[in-house]
Amino acid sequence: MHPAKTPFLAARDLASRLDGKTTDYDALLAMAEGKRFVLLGEATHGTQDFYRMRADITRRLIAEQGFDAVAIEGDWPDAWRVNRFVQGDSADDPASALGDFARFPQWMWRNREVLEFITWLHHFNARSDIPERVGFYGLDLYSLYRSADAVIQYLEQVDADEAQIARRRYAALDHVREPQVYGYQAAFGQRPAAHEGAVAQLLQLRTEAEGYLERNGLTAIDAHFFAERNAQVVVNAETYYRAMFGGRVNTWNLRDAHMRDTLLALAEYRARRGGTGRIVVWAHNSHLGDARATESHWRGEWNLGQLMRQETGAKTLLVGFTTYTGYVSAASEWDGEAEHKWVRPALRDSYEHLFHTTGLDRFFLPLSIAGAEALREPMLQRAIGVLYLPQTERASHYFEASLAQQFDAVFHLDETAALEPLDASSQWHRRPDTVAPVA
Repeated sequence: MHPAKTPFLAARDLASRLDGKTTDYDALLAMAEGKRFVLLGEATHGTQDFYRMRADITRRLIAEQGFDAVAIEGDWPDAWRVNRFVQGDSADDPASALGDFARFPQWMWRNREVLEFITWLHHFNARSDIPERVGFYGLDLYSLYRSADAVIQYLEQVDADEAQIARRRYAALDHVREPQVYGYQAAFGQRPAAHEGAVAQLLQLRTEAEGYLERNGLTAIDAHFFAERNAQVVVNAETYYRAMFGGRVNTWNLRDAHMRDTLLALAEYRARRGGTGRIVVWAHNSHLGDARATESHWRGEWNLGQLMRQETGAKTLLVGFTTYTGYVSAASEWDGEAEHKWVRPALRDSYEHLFHTTGLDRFFLPLSIAGAEALREPMLQRAIGVLYLPQTERASHYFEASLAQQFDAVFHLDETAALEPLDASSQWHRRPDTVAPVA
């Protein structure tokens, strides 16, 4: 018998070094054949390389394999404005199409890489028939008030009487316009909860769908789906913000279950309007890697990657991205400005440090093939979200994971650059400090 490989040898043997050519993604494209969902992650919300690579991969999935939608970790109404632009249905230019991404952290989607991608997608779609044009959508649920407004605006166009009813149903949300304040007051009985009215409004939209869709063909299908998903956002966001202060419901689970439901509904909608219903997802590794392979599972948490594997089996492909060091766009506090920060070299007992020791610099690593068993060994993995707090590096940014169970494949980049916001402040342009790594 051959001795079992170490994680180091498994990584060295299975990795394919990236050389900056389009062929870098051939192996991943082969893995994507026949998949309905390809979920492309990121180890941070502010790394330029991850955004560029996801865009390059997505272009090929669209052009070569017929994927017809991109779904992002962003709010539904914000992304719908981009969708109208890439479909050729608005007077926006690429920069103004991103204008609804106004909530912190704006740089996640208001950045040069996303700008270039939606510009490309707009031109790509211009060469296609309307039913075949690729869409751009958001999976998240933070847009409580904007989604409620969008439902009312839709009903004003198709059913003025029902628009008045919707206003009354959403009345419990009024006079606040701050979802966390609403959640606190509703959770502690300081105001009536809007949940019952929100559910009634969602059911009404679904019940009346046939009547609303009798006219205007594809335009009506698109408008109704936008409104129906906004109504679902109101239901789930209202529950989410109340649960933040209730203490009995895991809000992470509510959010990722909403993402799963939105993604599945989106695939069905895309097929119904004449497309393939095959979707590329852009979100953080923490949402897209199977949670059952991480320490979050011990806390009773699930995520989108796990739920999609459970729902669709082999039709979903999970792809992670990691980095050892470099720079990142991140804030130091919630609602703070994006800063251009140095990412400390990864801790020694992490996957990122293991990959650094291979000397391969940048590589693609398939994990669902023979020989990858050694990479099931639990090790630390780094996650940087919208905040980067190097002074508490270990506690704030590392968790334990079994990589080969978490993802089907991983791209590792030893050194990465920061994502440049479209609205970069003077703080972002300041030269980052580079000090000794924090243990």
